[in-house]
Amino acid sequence: MKIILTGATGTAGSEVLRQALADPDVTDVLVLSRRPLDITDPKLRVAVVKNFLDYSEVGPQFTGYGACLWCLGISQTEVSKEDYETITYGYALAAAQAMKDLGEGFRFCFLSGRGADSNEKSSILFARVKGKTENSLTGLGQPKAWHFRPGYIHPTTAPPRRRLERWLAPLTPLFYRFLPSHIISTVELAKAMLYVAKRGSSLRIIENDDIREISRRA
Repeated sequence: MKIILTGATGTAGSEVLRQALADPDVTDVLVLSRRPLDITDPKLRVAVVKNFLDYSEVGPQFTGYGACLWCLGISQTEVSKEDYETITYGYALAAAQAMKDLGEGFRFCFLSGRGADSNEKSSILFARVKGKTENSLTGLGQPKAWHFRPGYIHPTTAPPRRRLERWLAPLTPLFYRFLPSHIISTVELAKAMLYVAKRGSSLRIIENDDIREISRRA
């Protein structure tokens, strides 16, 4: 299978990339990135995207791919409200629309988040915009979309990158023991996303506990 990946340098996306390159079922990984990556692999190709709202230049490279794992994202605390909506909603919708003619079997796996509001009425920007993005991706009909709603994503194969990750690191054993529905490891999340990219799922909204269960099957 050939897959497209975004957010390959982020906490979740980097683990998806690592597992995809090691997966014998995955023959080709096309990473959409603003700049070249610092790794090489026979399976890996990188398409430099100047504008994530415009895929006219890189779109012809999508032919033959079977799934997109959309892990691109940013914290609402790091950008303005307008930029957060553009990055979260605008980028994902533009990409999905550029992939709508890749066949009925094409799967779009969107990394959303726990608490995403399907009613789009939450006072929390993150919840409202993630819910809006999920709804709009589903509404496209093609490509078919699956939405992953992890809780806190615990980096387990790479050192913590963000301040929050470093601060929470000593507390993660307590989360796993007392709040397992609020935490997932990068390994579990990547396994689940790749599994659904390859096989689909009867669940279109995949909550934290569902992610863990799918990763066990994978």
